[in-house]
Amino acid sequence: MTADRPRRPAAPDRTDPPTVPHSGGTAVTASHDAPAPGPAGTLELDEFLRWGRELHDQGRYEDAAKAYRLILGLDQDNEEARIGHNRAVRRAVPRWHWEMLHDEERAELYDLAITRAVAADPDALVLDIGTGSGLLAMMAARAGARRVVACEGQPSVAETTVQVIRAAGYADAITVVPKMSTRMSVPEDLPRRADLLVTETVDCGLLGEGILRTIAHAREHLLAPDATIMPSRGRVIAQLVESVPLFRKNHVGKLYGFDLTPFNRLSTLEYFDSRLRRHEHRTLSEPLQVFDFDFYTADASPRRTTLTVRPTAVGKVHAIAFWFELELMPGITLSNAPDHVHSHWKQAIQVLPAPVSVQPDEPVSLEAAHDGESVRFSLAAPAGARSGREETTR
Repeated sequence: MTADRPRRPAAPDRTDPPTVPHSGGTAVTASHDAPAPGPAGTLELDEFLRWGRELHDQGRYEDAAKAYRLILGLDQDNEEARIGHNRAVRRAVPRWHWEMLHDEERAELYDLAITRAVAADPDALVLDIGTGSGLLAMMAARAGARRVVACEGQPSVAETTVQVIRAAGYADAITVVPKMSTRMSVPEDLPRRADLLVTETVDCGLLGEGILRTIAHAREHLLAPDATIMPSRGRVIAQLVESVPLFRKNHVGKLYGFDLTPFNRLSTLEYFDSRLRRHEHRTLSEPLQVFDFDFYTADASPRRTTLTVRPTAVGKVHAIAFWFELELMPGITLSNAPDHVHSHWKQAIQVLPAPVSVQPDEPVSLEAAHDGESVRFSLAAPAGARSGREETTR
């Protein structure tokens, strides 16, 4: 499920769990999931606090959170451990989880599609990849699926999801596997190949969470030959946009009496997520389909395509706005198009290196490419047209 979801640090090697002193002086051994390497032997709590800080500074936020939990298990009022734990969890677990869970359109459409798929075969083994909170897995169990395997690669999320599922009463139907799907195998993690795959490993630009590689791996290693794949298709839709405010998110010129243009060496062609409607803008083309992926056959091989676009108005193209259409099953489609104002996904925005002047009677060439995880665009100015730096002065 990270663009707008950050990648997780690699899990560290495990060693024997450390011990910490109980308030009465008795040594207490940490549980098997304690982070490592860490302090050995019986140590004072301040050494564990220092250990937690070191793990956090190394970017090992999951391990830092566990270190602080060890301390809080012995001294629940330890203020430094409480603050450190909060900071580590905030970095380890992306905040978009909560916004996503409140996305009613997403939930309703997935629930509808899952219910239909399970009704067609209640005995199907369901695999939920990137389960997060376990919501989609529980939808499958509620719909009547007798066996669901849900995988989650983020340890703290997986541990918490087990508790969520147990509290909901579906512990007998759902098994949580705390690993990435690409590290799963049959029969170690799945009793047999799954009959129904459910996943929502997409970002605002569709590919940023690796859905192509994830599903291709699942088809080869985890799914039955005739398995149902949800979503079944994904399309990328793009539009030319004029917007000085968006352009300024990635470019600078003369400001406050200084020429800051050399700072543009740090500008990027990577897209970012933003709600298009919140920025002053004009659309300079109709939306057009750029890529169409059939998840029953698509792989992550790089692709490139060139499209001829007819501008709808005179203006300057500062950015390409794009979004996805996710077909869960025929007749049920989820989208983060600009008019889907309640979607937790924003639109993907790629700012051009320089604005391109366009007019309706001069078609332009839009080149789109992807490397399996990210879509990028380039726009060729029509013959005789100007493209150049947009001054941003004050």
